[in-house]
Amino acid sequence: MTTTEIIDFKVETPDGATLHAFKEGHGQPLLLISGLSGTAAFWADIAATLSRSFQIIRFDQRGIGASTRGEAPCDMELLARDSLAVLDAAGIDRAVVLGHSTGGCMAQTAARLAPERIDGLILSASWLKPGRFLSGLFGARRAILDADPYAYAAISVLSGYQPRWIEANWSVYDDALEAAPVSEHARTVMRERLDALLAFDGSADIAALPMPVLILGTRDDMVVPVYHQEELAAALPGCRRAIMETGGHLFPVSRPDAFTATVAEWIGEL
Repeated sequence: MTTTEIIDFKVETPDGATLHAFKEGHGQPLLLISGLSGTAAFWADIAATLSRSFQIIRFDQRGIGASTRGEAPCDMELLARDSLAVLDAAGIDRAVVLGHSTGGCMAQTAARLAPERIDGLILSASWLKPGRFLSGLFGARRAILDADPYAYAAISVLSGYQPRWIEANWSVYDDALEAAPVSEHARTVMRERLDALLAFDGSADIAALPMPVLILGTRDDMVVPVYHQEELAAALPGCRRAIMETGGHLFPVSRPDAFTATVAEWIGEL
C-alpha cells in the first residue's frame, strides 16, 4: 500500500495567530475539523484512509498543538473563520466540511458565514444547542479543568469511548494524560473553547443552510447523546442521517472503518 505525501503549511490570521495545517491526497477537497481537543492529530488515521480518494485538509486549532493563540477573543465565529482561512491558505475555493463534536459547531457556523464555499456539510456527534445535559456536563468539566487538569484529561477519555474498547486500547488513556492541559496557557485556551461551545446556539437559521448535510452519531454516545443528532435531523429537512449502534463519542477513532466508509460513500453521491 502506498502512502500519500503530507504537506504542512502555515495560516496567518488577522489577529496574529499562526495555524499549523496539513493537506494530503487528491480529488474532492475535504476539510476535517476536530472537536474540543482541537488537534490535527485526531484525524491522522482517518486522513490516511480518506486521502486515497479525496484531498484532505486538517489543522491544529488556535492555541493548540503547533498553532499559536492570537489576540482576538475566542468564540465559535472566530474558530469558524479560522477554518475558512485554512481553506484559503490551501488554495481551495470549495470543499466538503466535516466537523466532529465541537468541530460540528464550527462547521455549522462556517456554513452560515460562507455557504457558497461548502459543497457538503458532515456533522459528526454534534449538536444544535447545548441544552441542560451538555451545559451541565461541560460546565463540570470546566470546573475539573481548573482543579485538576490530569483528571480533566482522564474524564475526556473515559467518557469518550466504550469501556471495553478503552480496556483493549489503554494507550489512549496514557496518551491523554501525557497531553493533559497542565500549563496556564493550555488551561486558558481550553476554558475559552469550553465557553465558546456552551454559548453556541445554531437553532435560529439552521434550516436555511443550502448545502447537503450528513449527520453522524452513535446510540451509546455518553458525551453528546443521540437525541442531539435527532434534533439536528429534525431541523434539517432532506439531510441524510447515519447512526451507529456502538462506538461511543469518539467513534471516528474506535470505529474508523465504518466512519470512513460512510463518509466516502456520501461524498461520492454528491
